[in-house]
Amino acid sequence: MAKAKRVGKTKGRPDGPQKKASTKTGLKYLAWSAVELENLNPLLQRQFVVGQDIMLARVLLKKGCVVPEHSHHNEQLTYILEGALKFWIDGKEIVVNAGEVLTIPPHMPHRAEALMDTVDLDVFNPPRADWINKTDQYLRQIESKPAKRPHTVG
Repeated sequence: MAKAKRVGKTKGRPDGPQKKASTKTGLKYLAWSAVELENLNPLLQRQFVVGQDIMLARVLLKKGCVVPEHSHHNEQLTYILEGALKFWIDGKEIVVNAGEVLTIPPHMPHRAEALMDTVDLDVFNPPRADWINKTDQYLRQIESKPAKRPHTVG
């Protein structure tokens, strides 16, 4: 029995799409301790890692820290590792505690307040250009606590 001849392939080299994917995004493996910790204001710090179409941010908020109302074209997932954040979003007040996740669709206005010292992981698609370019002035100032709103939904 004769052995089949390999046609159009070079030994040890991945074929088309596999090669493109691996060189396009670039593999990253790192510890949070190796990522710059950015001090945005006395109550707010963050770190982030950017992929091709996604961003992962580790956000550290001191109790009482307020993230002013804003919206963005990015889809957002917020996962609370420690502490709790109260969100004002879509006409509701929602408290997201450690171990809970909030999904925020693109263009939905929202604000948040840290009810205690909080560590939060945020995922954005696409990556937040304003964070990368440091043009996110709304985060770089201290805002007073939000006024109580008459309509509260659990």
